[in-house]
Amino acid sequence: MSRALQDLAESHGIQVEYTSEMGEPVRISDAAVHSLLAALGVDPDTGAKGSFAEAHHTPERACALPAAVKGQRRWGVACQLYGLRSARNLGLGDFTDLADLAVTAAREGASFVGVNPLHALFMADAGRFSPYSPSTRSFLNPLYIAIDRLDGGDGVLAALRRESPELFDGLDGDLVDYPAVGRVKRQALERVFAANRADIEASDAFARFREAGGEALAGFALFEAISEAQVADGGHAGWHNWPQELQDRTSPAVAEFAAAHADRLTFHAWLQFTAEAQLAAAQATAQSAGMTIGLYLDLAVGVAPDGAETWSDPSLTVNAARVGSPPDMFNSQGQDWGLAPLSPKVLAERDYRPLRASFEALTRHAGAVRIDHAMGLARLWWIPQDAGSSGGGYVRYPLGAMVDAVAEASEANECLVIGEDLGTVPEGFRGTMEDANILSYRVLYFERQDDRFVEPQDYPELALACVSTHDLATLAGWWTGADVQLRAEAGTQDEAATERDLAARRHDRVALLAALAKAKLLPKDMEALTLAGGADLPEALPAEIAVAVHRYVARTPSLLLTVQLEDMVGQERQPNLPGTTDQYPNWRIRSDVPLEGLIDHERFRAMASAMREERPNA
Repeated sequence: MSRALQDLAESHGIQVEYTSEMGEPVRISDAAVHSLLAALGVDPDTGAKGSFAEAHHTPERACALPAAVKGQRRWGVACQLYGLRSARNLGLGDFTDLADLAVTAAREGASFVGVNPLHALFMADAGRFSPYSPSTRSFLNPLYIAIDRLDGGDGVLAALRRESPELFDGLDGDLVDYPAVGRVKRQALERVFAANRADIEASDAFARFREAGGEALAGFALFEAISEAQVADGGHAGWHNWPQELQDRTSPAVAEFAAAHADRLTFHAWLQFTAEAQLAAAQATAQSAGMTIGLYLDLAVGVAPDGAETWSDPSLTVNAARVGSPPDMFNSQGQDWGLAPLSPKVLAERDYRPLRASFEALTRHAGAVRIDHAMGLARLWWIPQDAGSSGGGYVRYPLGAMVDAVAEASEANECLVIGEDLGTVPEGFRGTMEDANILSYRVLYFERQDDRFVEPQDYPELALACVSTHDLATLAGWWTGADVQLRAEAGTQDEAATERDLAARRHDRVALLAALAKAKLLPKDMEALTLAGGADLPEALPAEIAVAVHRYVARTPSLLLTVQLEDMVGQERQPNLPGTTDQYPNWRIRSDVPLEGLIDHERFRAMASAMREERPNA
């Protein structure tokens, strides 16, 4: 690479060399540099030098650190809302289930309940269900609305069961059937709206909601209305496949559609009004039950390239690149998340208001928020349009300006912020996060020093500690090596890597038991398991060890601790297997234990009791 090309790239925030997860320097290709410059609107040969070096790199604000959290070690339950099972839901967890889980967890001493992103997906295509590939991050997924809690909702559902019982077939399986759920809930919501339309349109609260939502809400409702019309005609929910005249938000054809379908815009605005009201009610219920934090929500790293956000505001994102991650220990080819990256230039021109608005929407009804792939505040792995995952490079963002936008929303709503900083972390990033009161994310599996697990007292205070996450094996799955076998079956790693990882996992189990023994958490009758290379380790994870592992992490000074609901009930299957699409039922797995059964579930109660002892909710 010529010096001139390198200087041009770096002046526009392109990182021509980075350090891999293994600590090795990696230089991106000239082809990647050319493509990334082009994606940024810069001619690689004649483009003017950029001003990234002069951008706002040092934060001037800090996120809120509420008094209820500062100096207090809290714990909470993390769940996948879609996967919650209850006697009353329609095959998909909903906002009432979330409130009910919060009440149950609060009684056990938990201070918060964490959930997957609740962002709006594609209402017209329930088959697009990844919570991390939303249509927009500014609005909510209406499928989480609890219909039986709406005025007349019970009657509507009863009528649907009488008229079309086949609609409800398959809703009680072990996997979420999103198309089936979508059909039922869509019809039910349409009927509830129709029955209450006069009252809805006369509601001052609804009028205020639409006025406050402004152009953003109007644009989203319009997108949804066009999307459903296209799907009804055999087309696609995403705008990339719409007729040309509808792809432009400002076109006369779009204006004509809006005028002719004002009722549909009202319907979709009402869905958002209803979803936000139920989410607010869930937060109020959690706090009334005694939770000091309440809901802990999740901000996805980006949006789908053909969703409402890119259609309503096309200049805000870059259409010539996708977001992903470079090759790492879990995927030698890297990952393509298929998300549209925010334009650094347009963000700066708008004084980072779009980021602040997304964060404001999320923090309104939350006590804590997690930023998925928080390194995106500093840089994102951009994959040029015609390249594979490994053929991209990092494009940097002004970290100071990005953090300040987040901090402003956090301060306004007194909301704690956690940054998911796993993977390849830029030098100095965690220090900047700490200065800005953004909690680091510390996962037991990754907290190692040589061959040993980091001792509890060595975890940082300003952090969220956990055993696992939605992208990793549950503790039961980790113990058996189920995640390694899954990667092999999915074809994301070869036989040699599988054998290597299974052998490493056997060593890891022994190392974990040794750590528990040193912390005096391993039952006496199990201490011998650390000897003889772990040859006598039980095949399945004993409940006593599961509890001991969580006690180990609970003893860290980290302000927050999350316990996955899957681990509290001994579930082996993990919610998501990164790098896969159809090879694994990502984002579809339902809880093994219904909400109504948690209070009497032996492992759930034992885990909660241990957490309550280790971290009393004073």
